[in-house]
Amino acid sequence: MVLVDQASLDYTQRGGPPGAAWVARAVSNEVSPHIGFGFARWEGAEVEWTVLYDELIFVIEGTLELRADDEAFRIVPGQLLWIPEGTGLVYGGHALFGYVVRPANWRELHGLA
Repeated sequence: MVLVDQASLDYTQRGGPPGAAWVARAVSNEVSPHIGFGFARWEGAEVEWTVLYDELIFVIEGTLELRADDEAFRIVPGQLLWIPEGTGLVYGGHALFGYVVRPANWRELHGLA
C-alpha cells in the first residue's frame, strides 16, 4: 500500500500564462502499470489535450471547467467526471482536483516514453 500527501508532491507546471496549471503524479507506473493517480491545481490556465487513457477527475476545491466538442462541464467538490480515451478537451477553471488514469503506462503504449 502507498499513502500519499498531495502537499509533499513535486508539481510540474503544465499551463499558462495566462493563469497557471500544475500536475503531480502520486502513483507511478512503478507502483502499478494498470492505474495511475495524481493531483492537479488549475489557476485560470486553459490547457488543450486529447486524453490517451480513460480518466476520472474529482474536484477537491474550487471549480474545474472542461470543454469537449460542443459540451461544457463545471465540476465542483463532490462531483466526479469520467472522460473516455480519445476525448479532445480543454481544461480550465480554478480548482484543486485528483485524477485517475487507466492504463497508467499510457505513455509507453503510445510511444511517448
